[in-house]
Amino acid sequence: MKITPVILSGGSGTRLWPVSRELNPKQFLDFFGEYSLFQQTALRVKSEDFQNPIVVCNNEHRFTAAEELQKIGFEAQSIILEPCARNTAPAIAVAALGVMANDKENDVILVMPSDHIIRDEKKFIAQVKNSFAAAKNGYLITFGVNPDKAETGYGYIKKSTKAEDFSEVFLVEKFIEKPDQETAEKFLADGNYLWNSGIFMFRSSAYLEALQKYHNQTFISCINAHSKARRDMDFTRLSAEDFEQCTNISIDYAVMERAQKVAVVPVNIGWSDVGSWSAVAELSAQDADGNTLVGDSFSLNSKNCYINSRKGLVATIGVENLIVIALKDVTLVLNKNNAQDVKKIFEMLKSKKREECFSHTKVLRPWGSFEVMDDSDRFKVKRITVKTGASLSLQMHNHRAEHWIVVKGTAHVTCDKDEFILTEDKSTYIPIGKKHRLENKGKIPLELIEVQTGEYLGEDDIVRFSDIYGR
Repeated sequence: MKITPVILSGGSGTRLWPVSRELNPKQFLDFFGEYSLFQQTALRVKSEDFQNPIVVCNNEHRFTAAEELQKIGFEAQSIILEPCARNTAPAIAVAALGVMANDKENDVILVMPSDHIIRDEKKFIAQVKNSFAAAKNGYLITFGVNPDKAETGYGYIKKSTKAEDFSEVFLVEKFIEKPDQETAEKFLADGNYLWNSGIFMFRSSAYLEALQKYHNQTFISCINAHSKARRDMDFTRLSAEDFEQCTNISIDYAVMERAQKVAVVPVNIGWSDVGSWSAVAELSAQDADGNTLVGDSFSLNSKNCYINSRKGLVATIGVENLIVIALKDVTLVLNKNNAQDVKKIFEMLKSKKREECFSHTKVLRPWGSFEVMDDSDRFKVKRITVKTGASLSLQMHNHRAEHWIVVKGTAHVTCDKDEFILTEDKSTYIPIGKKHRLENKGKIPLELIEVQTGEYLGEDDIVRFSDIYGR
């Protein structure tokens, strides 16, 4: 038995703003321990029963996804880059096409969102293995979580009779949208309704046949996008022109609600989609007063609060049921009962083009990272870290000059026709319009302070002449 995991990493996690942002969404963040949600998803299937995973993500996250796998010693079969967001049905289709191109016989895939929590991973894997025969037999399987409360934030699946010859697999009677509170309570009392986890298992061929039957236009567009894909370093770049023709549609709407041989496997695995700050609070360790204190935070006479400080001291006195998130550039305070409304304020701020929606003050790059320490109309100060062996592109700026001061490590600098080494406490000046490159050929990470001066200091004032990362 060999199953190919497909990890879907296209979500933006807006309900977990401001920690989750468009350029660094929740799947790449560590909320509960040593590993990010993305890494936990990958480690879940790191065994001899599974092939190396296929990852589907957007172009902006490609280096982050690759580095996340590298940190845990895991290599993907391929990292497929979506040129635009088209929901789960097309994303799963291009992954299935990749599997079919390699091995048409062993084409069972396990589709997992990259931003969920599963507490009992051993039980989950056991139930995946127990369901393999049904998937091999052509069933389109979804995993439904036995509810332990009347939850209104999840869609539901109503199970029917058992599938023939498969004791733990049930036919699906219907899929239901997120219910109101009264309906959710009825579902809980009924016992035949399960939370829709968004985790699936089936043969690639069975899924593609169903997609062709029920959503042929999207099927054809995926075929064309995949057949015209090109390899770029460790990434598979789909044809943008063809992929954009796909309908923006989920697997539930496109296939699962319409196909004939659809089944559900009920599971009790400690599952959560970590869909809000209230969910994070529920999943986190709490003290005797029901408080979770993360980072530099203290509470006095406070109850049932989640306080997460990633920059500076946060103290609460005499409050209840609050969520407080404190970052360098944003502080968010809300009642736990309004956790779902974080998306609303995110959309409000995004409409005003607030930078806090898109990136943190610390921005990840394939070569390392930079953090804005100060920013004004005519100058900007950054702290830059360049990984060992990494290199920025050969570039120039039309509107700004740069001063570099090395504080740790050794910098190999190219400025116009000159090449030289800068060690700690040394500095250099890069004038406007000069081609330049920064490299770290040393054995430790390079850290430097960059002071930008000029009439325009936007990140888009870059003219690249060569770049090892293909940007």
